[in-house]
Amino acid sequence: MPSNPEFSAYHGATVEDEDDLLTSPEVAALFRVDVKTVSRWAVQGRLPSFRTPGGHRRFPSGEVHALLARSHTPIRG
Repeated sequence: MPSNPEFSAYHGATVEDEDDLLTSPEVAALFRVDVKTVSRWAVQGRLPSFRTPGGHRRFPSGEVHALLARSHTPIRG
């Protein structure tokens, strides 16, 4: 994934950290929900995310996996 200065500057992240980001379809597959549900969770603040310059959401892998570990069943949006 190319470096995103907006992400790096705002979040104090490095280029290596960006490899730990997940796309909406990847998150949806982990939770076994639709991609639109993942978008709703992001809007509702259930999942932290940011938008790329192209308008796509990215989710920090560690936080997604932590939520997944706390969830015994998929969260329904």
